[in-house]
Amino acid sequence: MLFARLFVTLGAKKMDTLQHIIIDNTLSRVGDEQFAGYLCHAYCHHGKCTFDYNGHSFCLSAGDCMIIPRRGDLIGNLCESADFAVQVIYVTQEFIEVSTPQSNYGMKGHLALFENPIMHLTPEQQVRCATNFSVISDRLAEPGHRFYREVLINAVQAMILDFFDFHAQLYGGDRISSQQHQLMSQFIELLERGDFRQNREIGYYADILCVTPKYLSEVSKRVSGLPANYWITRYTALDISRLLRDRSLSFTDIADMFGFSSQAHFSRYVLNNLGAKPSDFRE
Repeated sequence: MLFARLFVTLGAKKMDTLQHIIIDNTLSRVGDEQFAGYLCHAYCHHGKCTFDYNGHSFCLSAGDCMIIPRRGDLIGNLCESADFAVQVIYVTQEFIEVSTPQSNYGMKGHLALFENPIMHLTPEQQVRCATNFSVISDRLAEPGHRFYREVLINAVQAMILDFFDFHAQLYGGDRISSQQHQLMSQFIELLERGDFRQNREIGYYADILCVTPKYLSEVSKRVSGLPANYWITRYTALDISRLLRDRSLSFTDIADMFGFSSQAHFSRYVLNNLGAKPSDFRE
């Protein structure tokens, strides 16, 4: 079975050997090691597929979409019906970072999708989802386009925004009631108010929430599949990438906003966490 593949350059950092978008027509490979760093997006056209994920059983049916956030290893007992027809788009975390709209809604969605990766779409949403998948597939097949990277980023961003909209309409702002999920929600709220700009140590958040850093990280990993430091870095990187695109701000201004001790320290942080130098965001 053939994959559609994408080789792109992200910022100034060339990644010639990495396939950033892979399109497939089965879920049987979602747990393969080769997709460990990818987010899996799937839309079911016909039939159904049952599977276990994160300790629970699920069924992806016609008209449903699904997102597995880099944890395909949590899938087991996958069984596709004989008439199962699905479009699957795997996207690396690096390309998602570049394509993600400047919104933190994805954080809430990510946590919820870890609990239930499936969204049951309305007929109108089904059309929108299927269209997004087709557009990405079509754009992927146009490597001669003079702005190939840009049109792919726009296509993936449109898909992400629609997923945000689907999820918000389905789940709204409902708060999960369990104690551990409540702690995680409070942790995310601290990040959403911008505490990460001056506080990127887990101990700061643990003290406010009256727990130990170890416990906060354990809860974060249990609820979201990712440690607390991931969320701190994710919020920081998203905000820095947004500000770096604002040419009215100097790099020194931005470094000061985040409390970096020097311009060199700030540049290293950007390179390590965003995969490019600050100047690359303004080319």
